[in-house]
Amino acid sequence: MADIKVFNQDNWDKEVMQSDLPVLVDFWAPWCGPCKMVGPVVESLAAENAGKINIGKVNVDENQDLAARFGIRGIPTLAFFRGGSEVKRIVGAQNKAQLQKAIDEVSGS
Repeated sequence: MADIKVFNQDNWDKEVMQSDLPVLVDFWAPWCGPCKMVGPVVESLAAENAGKINIGKVNVDENQDLAARFGIRGIPTLAFFRGGSEVKRIVGAQNKAQLQKAIDEVSGS
């Protein structure tokens, strides 16, 4: 899990809003079954796309302010940010190919 960052209120602006690279944020919770299915997929995508996109997770239970700020109503929610703005959102579990396609779209590859 070395390629996955943990985002929270303290590092959100620096790691997500001011990032030079696009950022994929996985909004999740430890009790969420579909989140547990998506987690390993997100981790492998982080390793395979290092240098192209930054990937991190937000535990919605521990960061309710961030979840509310971005209107997270269902998890997992995968939100893509570029230049400090959200540019794409995927709600619900997706397979690796679907997520890689979204990464390619957002990163311009």
